[in-house]
Amino acid sequence: MNLADITTVKSILSQPQKIVIVPHKNPDGDAMGACLGLCGFLKGMGQTAHVVSPNDYPKFLKWMPGNDEVVNFEWQPQEAYALLDEATVIFTLDFNDLSRIGSMEAALKDRDADFIMIDHHQQPSDYAKVTYSDVTMSSTCEMIYNFIEFLGQTNSITADIATNLYTGIMTDTGSFKYRSTSSNTHRIVANLIDKGADNMEIHRQVFDTNSPSRLHLLGVALSNMVILPEYRTAYITLTQEELDQYDFKKGDTEGFVNYGLTLEGIIFALIFIENKEEGIIKISLRSVGDFSVNQFAREHFDGGGHDNAAGGKSDLSMQETIDRFNEILKNYKSELNP
Repeated sequence: MNLADITTVKSILSQPQKIVIVPHKNPDGDAMGACLGLCGFLKGMGQTAHVVSPNDYPKFLKWMPGNDEVVNFEWQPQEAYALLDEATVIFTLDFNDLSRIGSMEAALKDRDADFIMIDHHQQPSDYAKVTYSDVTMSSTCEMIYNFIEFLGQTNSITADIATNLYTGIMTDTGSFKYRSTSSNTHRIVANLIDKGADNMEIHRQVFDTNSPSRLHLLGVALSNMVILPEYRTAYITLTQEELDQYDFKKGDTEGFVNYGLTLEGIIFALIFIENKEEGIIKISLRSVGDFSVNQFAREHFDGGGHDNAAGGKSDLSMQETIDRFNEILKNYKSELNP
């Protein structure tokens, strides 16, 4: 954040505000960690603050401090609209275009409130009064820590705030293994542990609370994996029938796409997941090195994200989507084999 933006935010928060904090649709650990961490911080300043999520999120995130007060726009529209109608400030976290909040987009457009965006994805829109955008950051939670530091308020970080921010940084860095994990990321994490984040318990809550059906679904996903060594690529497919067979719950496929990258020589991994309710194939893309899945998703699958982690979608059937992907991939052989 530049000095002008910091001054603007300090001025806004120097007065009592009614604040709504919004993550992207299908929020992940970074989105919810950032929202809950910021909400706790703002309440500690004496502000009125609420988190309104566009829709539901995985069970393995619902232990986080402050989760019980989150308003689900999809399930609680009346309560959500009441908060938005009163809002004087709206924070949008971990996304940079209002299209990323699905059906909630119409509810946010043309709101007479001060928008503050905090996000680390590429190509931000310009809807916010204050935009804190930095694509070099490991996570939005790291940016929330910086935001609190810019305001000179790190002494206000409680154990609950530290827990939420640690969770988001941990999940968005793949437990600190992705390229965006910097030395400063580790310094921030150390500070969060000092402030009360129990790193062992956080890892247990996120990674060690699987249901038997989720592990069975993982077995199906791995058995469906297709490996294309000539393209250094691996992809997984999961049909709606397979999801239903193993009692799929939101978040159950989280992390499945990364298994492809554990194969020696593979630098590009994808998972294609059928969603009959939305009529789409949801696509998650991951890479290591210089191959940009953000660019790949933007050009071919109406998506985007980061250079090494992105998402997209297809309106075709599963087989048609895979056929199209295989045709597209032929154009990237040299790029995937530099």
